Amino acid sequence: MRLAAPIPLYGPPGIADRLAHFLTNTSTRSPIESAFAVHDLHDGHRARVGPLTLTSRAVAHGMPAFAVRVEAAGASLVYSGDTAPCANLTTLADGCDALLCEAESAHAPAGGEPPVHHTPEEAGDTATAARARRLIITHVGRFLSPEQAMARAATRFSGRIDYAAAGSSFSIG
Repeated sequence: MRLAAPIPLYGPPGIADRLAHFLTNTSTRSPIESAFAVHDLHDGHRARVGPLTLTSRAVAHGMPAFAVRVEAAGASLVYSGDTAPCANLTTLADGCDALLCEAESAHAPAGGEPPVHHTPEEAGDTATAARARRLIITHVGRFLSPEQAMARAATRFSGRIDYAAAGSSFSIG
């Protein structure tokens, strides 16, 4: 699928200003921004991009963050993004063909702040609660190998588990 400019870009509220700052590091707007049609996400946001239907839900990350469900031709993939386990992610992933979920080795940030990531076991719990057919783990922390993360997730999810290594691709549905 080839998209013509401007390319749709969906992100948390204020993404256009953050992108502008990132591109120029000044108050002057970058002409490259015209390549994007920027849309601020909100909980329950729905969009169509070519044959894809995208639905987002706000998730628990301590700052605005969203998970997305991508559906096309009867198949569905849900990407958790960065989030602690939360009801919105479980609901969004309900019955999905594949849940692409982060699996950090630990989730408690310093200072007693609330967790903002899934552990591998929690990724397995979310996949089980959502009745996902497959779990693909990503964003594995540096203190854990992908094999260890998959083994830990398998203690809580009995379906197929894969690791999203750089350059890998998966058939969904």
